[in-house]
Amino acid sequence: MNRTFAHLMPTALDADSLADLKPLSRVEDLLLLLQRWVERGWLRALDKAFVAFLADLDPAADSLVLLAATLTSHQLGHGHVCLDLYETLKEPDFALSLPPEGDVLSTPMLLPSSLLKSLDGATWCKALEASALVAHAGDVSEAAAQRPLVLSDRRLYLRRYWTYERRIDAALRRRLAQVETGFSDLPQRLDALFGPANPAPDALIDWQKLACALATRGAFSIITGGPGTGKTTTVVRLLALLQSPAVERGKPLRIRLAAPTGKAAARLTESISHQVQSLQVPEDVRQKIPSEVTTVHRLLGSRPGTRHFRHHAGNPLPLDVLVVDEASMIDLEMMANLLDALPPHARMVLLGDKDQLASVEAGAVLGDLCRDAEAGMYSPLTQAWLESVSGEDLSKSGLQQGDDQHHALAQQVVMLRHSRRFVAGSGIGQLAKLVNQQQDQDARALLAAR
Repeated sequence: MNRTFAHLMPTALDADSLADLKPLSRVEDLLLLLQRWVERGWLRALDKAFVAFLADLDPAADSLVLLAATLTSHQLGHGHVCLDLYETLKEPDFALSLPPEGDVLSTPMLLPSSLLKSLDGATWCKALEASALVAHAGDVSEAAAQRPLVLSDRRLYLRRYWTYERRIDAALRRRLAQVETGFSDLPQRLDALFGPANPAPDALIDWQKLACALATRGAFSIITGGPGTGKTTTVVRLLALLQSPAVERGKPLRIRLAAPTGKAAARLTESISHQVQSLQVPEDVRQKIPSEVTTVHRLLGSRPGTRHFRHHAGNPLPLDVLVVDEASMIDLEMMANLLDALPPHARMVLLGDKDQLASVEAGAVLGDLCRDAEAGMYSPLTQAWLESVSGEDLSKSGLQQGDDQHHALAQQVVMLRHSRRFVAGSGIGQLAKLVNQQQDQDARALLAAR
């Protein structure tokens, strides 16, 4: 028998069948509907099994709560750690793995849009707030800690992912509050690695130099940039910048390099090995700059068959500086584990392209942390400090101004903006910029003009 997309769609329901099915008032009808979606590939079997578990846990559960849990679980499979209830109501069917547009049957179908067409966000939130399965984000009681779902404002989380977010948030707040004293001769050391700032009015800003400067003054920093912007070159010079005064004091830093995958680790090992040899630094400093890169799992000490690692808050990593390359591939759970395992005094530097190589598991952590990277959002104090230690003039940068209170994270993020792989005015450069900025119409127009 020849199969078409029609066979992949849920069985069509006639008007009478639709009238008889009451998935928002009868849990058994909802589970029946979910099973149909699973059979046709619209939903994962895991999502349906999770909701069946919740229904057993609370036989009196509201179907609205169970449907929200279904969609939240399914969103995890697409890399999203929560379900925005109000946004979901705008396009409910987007929460499922539907076939391509144009392959739907013309006969009646029961979809989220049909179930939720008369529902508003406030009513959905009230149903969740009243459920014994859902804890409010601000509730820290023991009873709330046992509930599998967490409602934060208009977003619904599975508790595990809500906990990961809270752990990351708390760790970053602690690290951003740690102000390093830095080096008294930082301007001289930066000039030795990068050369003095170019005083010409049309000179390009040396973002690599600024990235290294910013990383010296905090326990957490991010260096992001697209292909060919010199991320690896920057981090090698940063390691030299950090290690030089430590070697001079006779107390070299313990530096570890990590990447999410074996392939990325091998690539970075080769790249760093070559660049370390060309550094203009004393030999004793060069010897203390590592080139071996390990995987994040091996660094933390994975334990087969469990989600736990040998290194954690109670047994932190024995290091002073941790650099993680290809950080866009680090998911929410792994980032929480990495931050937990860092000793309080250690520096952490994330390196990666915020617009590339998304994590396999849920949570685009680097992309979220770099939300203000394009705009800069440096406070006047941060901008003045950067100019004073680097000699660069940021008044011509075109960056937006932020403040320390509302943009604390942005003060430790630098975006490398000059690609040596292709010029910004080239076709591929223009297209990449439009795609990253999600300007789809302009991107199509550019392609059509070529």
